[in-house]
Amino acid sequence: MRKYVVILAAVAALLTGGLPASAAGGWAVTYLDPVPGALAPGTSYTIGFWVLQHGVHPFEGDLGTTGLTLTDAKGRPTTFTGTPLPEAGHYVTAVSLPKGTYTIEGVQGIFAPYEVGTLTVPGGIEIRPVPPELRDAGATEQDHWGAIRPPGFPAGKGTPAQTSAAPTSAPAAAPSAAQVAAEQESATAVQERVAGQEGGGFPPYTLLLAAVGGALFTLLAVRLARRRREPDPSEPSGRSSGETSEGLSDGGGDGRSGEEGDVVVFNG
Repeated sequence: MRKYVVILAAVAALLTGGLPASAAGGWAVTYLDPVPGALAPGTSYTIGFWVLQHGVHPFEGDLGTTGLTLTDAKGRPTTFTGTPLPEAGHYVTAVSLPKGTYTIEGVQGIFAPYEVGTLTVPGGIEIRPVPPELRDAGATEQDHWGAIRPPGFPAGKGTPAQTSAAPTSAPAAAPSAAQVAAEQESATAVQERVAGQEGGGFPPYTLLLAAVGGALFTLLAVRLARRRREPDPSEPSGRSSGETSEGLSDGGGDGRSGEEGDVVVFNG
């Protein structure tokens, strides 16, 4: 019994280790590039934003889907997908909204969404300050960018980090507003994927670990059931030897007496 408990504990530890970064304590902050001072209803605007792990540096790896989710006063969200720009952690999207007030959340791939602020149409954007506990946790000297950098960050001294390898010919041009706006046709599908990520999607191998854990639970239950069905050696099983002998003896006697009854003996 004890060895099964140890195995199940090990499987539970592996499952915990397989959680995505958002469930394991990783976090990020979304910063917006400067936007127009007045936003008009039904007008397209291109908005740049940065997704920085711990609020200070780009994520080293496949971050996943990024974007901005704007939720109106009735709780209806609309997600605008981000397109990567040459700078590490830098993205752009195009938005167009009717009149109203919206909360802005940064879609941050494997990290949990981040509340950016409030957008009013007509009007502007009110940025929510970075929480002190996040600001203090990530307050380290960084040097990831050059002249193009997140708002409030000093210019770096080295070569700016890139999101992809440098082209051998002419550098790729940043996407135009029309190209970015065309991507909004898939906003609904992106919103569904984001909802799945917020739910804490698990890597495929965690399903295998869960199956192993379930098999171990089943095996343990079967063994316990068998132990309950096994008879106690101290209890008698079947009829006693005396009862068996008596039964055989009675049956045998009846057979012989019957046969002897058919024999007639004549004495000279």
